[in-house]
Amino acid sequence: MSSGCVSRRARTRMIAAVATVCALSAAPLAPQALAADTPPYSETYRPQFHFTPDKNWMNDPNGLVYFKGEYHLFYQYNPNGNSWGDMSWGHAVSKDLVHWKQLPLALAHDDNEMVFSGSAVVDRDNTTGFGTKKNPAMVAIYTSYSKATGIQAQSLAYSTDRGRTWTKYQGNPVIDIGFKDFRDPKVQWYAPTKSWLMTVSMSAEHKVRFYSSKNLKDWKLQSEFGPSGATGGVWECPDLFPLAVDGDKKKIKWVLVVNINPGGIAGGSAAQYFVGDFDGKKFTAEDKGTYTPPTGTVVQDFEGTDFGSWTTTGSAFGQAPAAGAVAGQGTVDGFDGKGLANSFHSGDGTIGTLTSPSFTVDSKYLNFKVGGGRHPHVDGTVMEQGPPPAGTVLADFEGGTYGDWTTTGDAFGTAPATGTLPNQQEVSGFLGSGLVNSYLKGDSTTGTLTSPEFTLDKDYVNFLVGGGNHPAGSDNPTAVELLVDGNVVRSATGQDGEALNWASWDVKDLVGKKAQIKIVDDNSGGWGHLNVDHIMLSDTQAQPVSQETSVNLIVDGQVVRSATGSNNETLDWASFDMRPYAGKQAQIQIADMNTAGWGHLLADQFTAADTPAKSVVQRADWADYGKDYYAAVSWEDAPDGKRYMIGWMNNWDYSGVIPTSPWRGAQSIPREMALRTVDGRIRLTSRPVNSVTSLRQKRPATAAGVTVKNTSKTLIGPAAQGKALDIEATFSLKDADRFGLKVRTGAGGEETVIGYDTTTQEMYVDRTHSGAVDFNSTFPGVQTSPLKAKNGKVKLRILVDRSSVEVFGGSGEAVITDQIFPDPSSQGVQIFAENGSVKLDQARVWHLDSYRD
Repeated sequence: MSSGCVSRRARTRMIAAVATVCALSAAPLAPQALAADTPPYSETYRPQFHFTPDKNWMNDPNGLVYFKGEYHLFYQYNPNGNSWGDMSWGHAVSKDLVHWKQLPLALAHDDNEMVFSGSAVVDRDNTTGFGTKKNPAMVAIYTSYSKATGIQAQSLAYSTDRGRTWTKYQGNPVIDIGFKDFRDPKVQWYAPTKSWLMTVSMSAEHKVRFYSSKNLKDWKLQSEFGPSGATGGVWECPDLFPLAVDGDKKKIKWVLVVNINPGGIAGGSAAQYFVGDFDGKKFTAEDKGTYTPPTGTVVQDFEGTDFGSWTTTGSAFGQAPAAGAVAGQGTVDGFDGKGLANSFHSGDGTIGTLTSPSFTVDSKYLNFKVGGGRHPHVDGTVMEQGPPPAGTVLADFEGGTYGDWTTTGDAFGTAPATGTLPNQQEVSGFLGSGLVNSYLKGDSTTGTLTSPEFTLDKDYVNFLVGGGNHPAGSDNPTAVELLVDGNVVRSATGQDGEALNWASWDVKDLVGKKAQIKIVDDNSGGWGHLNVDHIMLSDTQAQPVSQETSVNLIVDGQVVRSATGSNNETLDWASFDMRPYAGKQAQIQIADMNTAGWGHLLADQFTAADTPAKSVVQRADWADYGKDYYAAVSWEDAPDGKRYMIGWMNNWDYSGVIPTSPWRGAQSIPREMALRTVDGRIRLTSRPVNSVTSLRQKRPATAAGVTVKNTSKTLIGPAAQGKALDIEATFSLKDADRFGLKVRTGAGGEETVIGYDTTTQEMYVDRTHSGAVDFNSTFPGVQTSPLKAKNGKVKLRILVDRSSVEVFGGSGEAVITDQIFPDPSSQGVQIFAENGSVKLDQARVWHLDSYRD
C-alpha cells in the first residue's frame, strides 16, 4: 500500500511532517463543482492524458500485468470518498498504455480487511488450480490489512474472466509473519527455477524479502536485502526485474526498486533503485564504494568540553556537547569524533537553540552533519510566542461554558476543556485555562461548534489551532471554518499534533460582511479531533511560533538556508551553498523548537569547503528526482520483453490537500525503462511510452536557431500555447548560467520553470510560482537532477498536462515529475536565459488530445 496509510497514520502520531501548525486555505478550497451538464474530464485540474478515476481517492498502482491484449492497471482506491480510506483495488485497462477504460471495482474492502498494494500474474501453468491451462487464472497477490489487529499479511484473489470479477482465496493469508509493516508483494515467474518469486517489503526495517513458491500458496523465505541506500522513511512497493545493459542481451543486470517515504531526494515520497545481480535467491547490489567528503576548514566539531563561543538558549542542548546518545534516546551514530550537538536532553519535550558567533562568509560551501527530527523551518514563524496581537476577542473559552455558541454531536461536550483530556497526548500552546478540545471520549466522537454571527471589521481573524489535519472539503474534516452567507470562505486545520499554534486569515476583502466561525470535527479516525482557542479580530496578523528542528544559516537577521533531520538518529551530510552571501556576516543556528515526536536535532562537523558534501540520499539512485513520483512498479508479461513502469503522481506530504475534485490522485505517464552506461556508471533510464505520440495533434509548432540573452521571450507564439503539450527541445550551451523553458505562463506572473544550470550541471523544475501552492508549506520549491551536457548540448522532453509536468533530460537518466495547479488561462511557453546567452537549436511543440476522446 504505499503509505498503506494505516502505518502512516500511526507514525503521524509520533512525527509532525510539516512544521507549520495550520494548513490555511484562501477560498476557493477546491475547483468549483461542475454543472450537471458539463462534460466529464473538463474540470480545472483534470489531467487529459494521465489516468485518473472519474471520482474519489486513488494512490498506488497495483496488479500491473499484460494479458490477452490488455494492460491492466489496478490501483489503491477509496470507493467511498475523496480522501484515503476503505482501501480497495480500482481497475482500468488499456491496449496501448495511453487510452484507458475504467472498469468496476475489482477487489473491495470488507468488514475484516482492507486491500492494500500488491501485484498480479497470469498462472499459465495452472499452478494454483484456480483456472485451467486453456483458461489460465489471473491471480492477484495483495497485502490484506486486518482491521482488528493491524497485522499486514499476503493474500490471494483470482479471476477467470480477464480480471472482470474476482474471488478471494479461502486459504488466505498465504504468508503471515505477524508484522504490522509487511506489505506490497511484487510477484513474477522466475523461469530458471520454474517457480514464483515474491519481492515484499519489511517497511519499518528498511528491508526487502524474497520468497519462492511452486503454487502461489506455499511460500519459502529465500533471503533479505537491506538496509541500504536511503533509509530516512519506510520502504514500500518494491519491484525486481532484469534489463539488458546498453541493449546487450548478453549483459543482464537486475534492478531493485524500493519506494521510500519520507526521505526522498526532493523531500517526502520518492522511488529509489539499486542495480545488481540476482541468483534466484539473493539480490546483491553493486558496490558503489565508500564516500569521502570534501576537505575543508573545520568551523565547529563539538570535540571540546563545552560549546566554546557558541551560545545556547533553553535546555534542549544541555551545557556541553553530547558523547552520543543521552538518557532515554536510541543509538546515535554517524557523527565524527567523540562529540556532537544533541538536543534530546530530557527528551523531546525540551526546546532551545545553539548559535555560533557571527563570521564573514569566505567559503563556497558550508558542509555539516545533521540528524534527528524532520520538522523544517518555515518562513514567517517566530522563536518565542509573545502576547496576542491587539484586537477584539470573539471567544477565549475561559468562562466555563460555550456561551452563545451552539453545538451539535458529542465531540465538544457541554463546556470547554481545561487542557489535556483522558488518553490524549499533552495539549500545549493554548492561553489561559480553557480551550475547545474535541477529543472527548477519543477520536471516535464527532460534532460541530458554531459561533453567533459577527461583523468582520478588522483585517485579520487570528486564532490558535491544533489537532488533526483533515481539511475542509475532504470527506471527514477536522477544520475551523469561516462562513459568509453560509459558504465556507476560509479554512484551517491542525497538523496532526496536540500543540496549538497561531493561524491567521486575511479578510480585508470581506470587511463589513457578517460571518460565523464553525469548528467542525467530522472525523472518527486517527487524529479525528481539533483543539482551538483565542479567536480574535485584529488589524495585525498573528505570527505562528516555530516548531522546527533545523540547522539554519542566518544572514542579515533572516534564515536564508535551512536543513533538517530525517526522523532517525543517524547523522548524514548536508551542505549550504554560501556563494550568494560571500563577504557578508552570518551565523549558524541549530534550532529545536519542537516538543512532539522526533522533536530533537543532532548536528556535527561544520566545515567550510570549496565543494558541497553529498548526503546518502543524494548519493542514492532515483528513478525520478521530482516531488511527485511514488509507488513506482512495472508491468509483468509486456510484449517483446519491454519493461514499462508507472508511478503515483503525488506525495504523501500533501496528497490529501491537493486542490482537485471530485477525484484526488493521478498516475504518471507509463515509461519504458532501460539500463544505460552514463558517465561510467550503469543507470536506470526512462522515456515516455511511444504511444503518447498517438495523442499529438497534426503538425507541431516549431522554432530553430533562436539565441536569447539575459531575458525571457515567448516561444513560437500562440501556436505553442496550451494546457496539454508534448515538447522536444535541444539547446547548445553558450555562456548562460541557467536557461530553458517556462510553461503554463500567464496570470499574475504564473510560471513553471524547466531549466538547466550550467554551474551545477543540473536540470531543474521550479514550481514556486506555478499557481496554487499555498495548501502545504512543502509544495512550492525547486527540484533538481544531475545531468551532464553531451557534446555541448542539452536535450529535454517535456510533457505538460493540466496539473503536472514530466521532464526527461538527456537519454532519460534525469527525470523530474511535479504536480502544478495553474490558472486555466496560464498557457504560455517561453524560452529564457540568465547571466548570458543560450542557443535553442530546435524546439517542437505538439498539442495533445485527451485519452478519453
